[in-house]
Amino acid sequence: MPGPKDLDPSSSPRALLGAELRHARENAGLSQDELGQRLFVSGSFIGQLEAGARRMQPEYARMLDEALGTKGFFARNCKAAAKSKYPESFTEAVEAEAIATVIRQYASLLIPGLLQTPAYARAVFRAYRPTAPEEEIDQLVAARIERAHVLADPTKPLLWAVLDEATLRRVTGGAAVMAEALRHVTDLVRENRVIVQVLPLSVGAHSSMEGAIKLMDFEDAPPLVFLEHVGTGRLEDDPATVSRQRRAFELLTASALSPKDSLALIEAIAQDYAHEEHQ
Repeated sequence: MPGPKDLDPSSSPRALLGAELRHARENAGLSQDELGQRLFVSGSFIGQLEAGARRMQPEYARMLDEALGTKGFFARNCKAAAKSKYPESFTEAVEAEAIATVIRQYASLLIPGLLQTPAYARAVFRAYRPTAPEEEIDQLVAARIERAHVLADPTKPLLWAVLDEATLRRVTGGAAVMAEALRHVTDLVRENRVIVQVLPLSVGAHSSMEGAIKLMDFEDAPPLVFLEHVGTGRLEDDPATVSRQRRAFELLTASALSPKDSLALIEAIAQDYAHEEHQ
């Protein structure tokens, strides 16, 4: 009986690869936990591969072919699923973000990527790469703005963002850029596309002073948290880690302004930037 055909890279290869993995696992009569044991990973990791929330790495592809008898199918096709315009350390997070049903994010230093305007993103990338050619900055900005297309779907994901007040007051790109960036956020709020709360500076010490939080929930896979550092990051599915980050986010929402008061504050700060630019 012939093996499965290679995947067409133009038709969501990662999602198709996940579907093929589920099909092959079920044909082998294995549960996610049983297959995970053969790869020395958790059953939830297998579930995330099947759902497309995690990228299949070449070493896992080879082990899956051995465990499931798929004659090199996954090793061949994981290359198509690995193509990305994003840095390697961030690619998995972006791909998971695209299929998440809920994203909860705390931003301590900058407006989250999904809420950024092109001008704001350009200012951020130029600060990261002060000597980069303009073409490289253009590509980075285009890739970041393209990510925001996930918000075009009126049903998912639900994006719930907590912005530190310092994020709103850090002048990134100049007053005009900040005014436009904050108005963009308020527009999304008024269109009922996102929930935004502001964590005031007056709160003082809080549950996430050591960095940002990004939690993602999925329809048919365990939740993930993205742990980001300067120039790098990783996805984590450890239940204890996810639970800890979720509790920290919940404490932040309890300390933050209500969505209504947050909207009023963001609009007021945007107006101040616009007035400053006019003067």
